[in-house]
Amino acid sequence: MLRHAFRCYQTTTGNFMMKELSKKPLIVVLGATGTGKSQLAVDLATRFDGEIINGDAMQMYDGLPIVTNKITLEEQQGIPHHLLGFIALESEPWNVGLFKKKASKIIEEIRSRGRLPILVGGTHYYTQSLLFEDTLVEIGSAEETPPSLEVAAPERTFAILEGPIEDIIQKLREVDPVMAERWHPNERRKLRRSLEIYLTTGKRASDIYAEQKRHKRRMSNSGSETAIHGETTTKDDPTLLFWVHSDSDVLKKRLDDRVDKMVQTGLLDEVKAMGSFLERQKERGASVDLSRGIWVSIGWKEFEEYLTALKSGTCSAEELEKLYALSVEKTQIATRQYAKYQIRWIRRKLIKALAEAGKLENLYLLDATDVSLWTTNASMPAIDITKKLLDGEALPQPQGFSDAAQKLLTPVLDDELKETDFRQECETCHVTCVAEHQWLGHLKSRRHRALERKKIKNAANGRSRKIDHSSNNTEIP
Repeated sequence: MLRHAFRCYQTTTGNFMMKELSKKPLIVVLGATGTGKSQLAVDLATRFDGEIINGDAMQMYDGLPIVTNKITLEEQQGIPHHLLGFIALESEPWNVGLFKKKASKIIEEIRSRGRLPILVGGTHYYTQSLLFEDTLVEIGSAEETPPSLEVAAPERTFAILEGPIEDIIQKLREVDPVMAERWHPNERRKLRRSLEIYLTTGKRASDIYAEQKRHKRRMSNSGSETAIHGETTTKDDPTLLFWVHSDSDVLKKRLDDRVDKMVQTGLLDEVKAMGSFLERQKERGASVDLSRGIWVSIGWKEFEEYLTALKSGTCSAEELEKLYALSVEKTQIATRQYAKYQIRWIRRKLIKALAEAGKLENLYLLDATDVSLWTTNASMPAIDITKKLLDGEALPQPQGFSDAAQKLLTPVLDDELKETDFRQECETCHVTCVAEHQWLGHLKSRRHRALERKKIKNAANGRSRKIDHSSNNTEIP
């Protein structure tokens, strides 16, 4: 257990202030989108005199509060938030190495003020980079790549990276067949990044990551310490992780409703503003990589077809309405898929890493399924556990909090991960796949694609929305 950390005292307002800096506690809030992570971080910061560090890659961009689902000023309740809304759209996207460097510095600055640092966000590989010194992050996007592999504007040197996906796949099969087989043909960013690594380093990405795995095994066999520690903590410093979790069926409806609310409050205006910004950049001759940064946020690509049709002026009002409804449906689907990805990362990577480090007892699952019970099931338990940590008291066993905690916080073997954690059910075709290769094969099948198109068209036809199809003057300065 984590003990003898900070001591804290209670103020007349009921909040707690830290008065002893013998240790360096760090609170981490993670979980799927739409579960209430930001709210919990504010609850904890308010109670324990904390400051919040944003760990969501998209929310680092300036503007676009609806597209990126930023916490509002009112919701921040006066709590300082760092790394939130500060990157200009035309700036080079951040990577995990830069995030780790900047966030580590901010955490130390917060500690120097005698306050509690609280990291919150859904970009979980960012979070994991701060927790572990030797973090293995698989290549999934440009932002996920280790900092040593980052190079500036590779497309300027290697034209193939901007060419057809067929050319990228063919070349990757020649130089790194392992990575070519790993990614689905539709995963352009991942395929492109794997080839980019070879072109810029002369080494195959598969070899680089194989060596990282061998190094990790050597460290483990030699008995080296693998506990939670990095630039922000040492193996003796207390770290708490709160996983805000909701039942999948409840979360699905919540996310669908959230997208509807985003549409009602101006999502389309922000997407149009992004389109206007993109046009201005192209007019200036500036290249924009649509496979990175804000351009991969949920909302932009889902509405791109609608915006193109709207701009062309060749579609009827009925056709535009169907495309609009289709875009909303795509946004909802993408949001649900992203939530599944976030949970998958926690179960397959973070929990595994914590278990290997002997620190799984640091992770607590909080039930946020019923929002009316937020205080009872999520906020107060987190506050109670944090107070115990800061007071140096014994912490409760995480698995005993609920049935969900017992199930989800139990590490699974690699073979079980491949089968059980890869389990996916296609809501369209009512087909269940228990392995990733089966799932990818199903998604490529003619039957699935045909039924998916039919489902989306039916949903589009069923929507009756009054839409202003006139051009919008909203622009990003």
